[in-house]
Amino acid sequence: MFPIRDHNPSGRVPHVTRLLVALNVLIFLGCWMLLPSGAAQDRLFFDWGLVPARAVQQGAWWSVLTSMFLHAGWAHLFGNMLFLWIFGDNLEDRFGHFGFLAFYLLAGSGAALAQVAAGPASGIPMVGASGAIAGVMGGYLLLFPRARVDVLFFFLIFFRIFAIPAWAVLGFWFASQLVAGVATPIDLGGVAYWAHAGGFVAGLALTLPYWLRQGGPRFWRRMQGHPDHPPVTYRQSRIPVIRRTR
Repeated sequence: MFPIRDHNPSGRVPHVTRLLVALNVLIFLGCWMLLPSGAAQDRLFFDWGLVPARAVQQGAWWSVLTSMFLHAGWAHLFGNMLFLWIFGDNLEDRFGHFGFLAFYLLAGSGAALAQVAAGPASGIPMVGASGAIAGVMGGYLLLFPRARVDVLFFFLIFFRIFAIPAWAVLGFWFASQLVAGVATPIDLGGVAYWAHAGGFVAGLALTLPYWLRQGGPRFWRRMQGHPDHPPVTYRQSRIPVIRRTR
């Protein structure tokens, strides 16, 4: 299952969301075009990514910030930016531009700390915006649990788009990160599952005070679990049927 869009785009221009997407893309393109080899890219990740052992032993906590803007490949970048584009604009609409930027960076920091706590002696660098974006997803879940999200479901040659409530999409995603984190040894590298889970929890925690100030459960009843602007109706494209001729 792969989310592709929600049904409640932001009511105003999400300048910070767009800026974050642009920065991530530009930094990735700059690294991809300017670095001469894969070895040089690996060196960049070790120098500017978050290496838990170095952060703990040498105090290199500045890498928490720099690691959020590095990506290991096109698929890594595209997936992260798509999720940020889908879920970030509505939170920015609620928190305001500067409030959302602070939320994003704090959620990303929480994600990094979760990964460090899971493997403080690890020498594997962590890069990517997914921890911060997981925080955005956690905040979205708390504020808009019933917002509809279009999910592309594919199995072998079968694929179809379903509109699913955000609580189901994001709840399933969070559960899958927990299961994968428990099942995957931290020293194998690969996906930073604990950063995803930690960022999601950090996003929930950072959004909780706002949700309570808005009335908590009364906010849900007033908003009916959706953003406070009209949903968009998407047209479903149809593939024409070519009939067999004799």
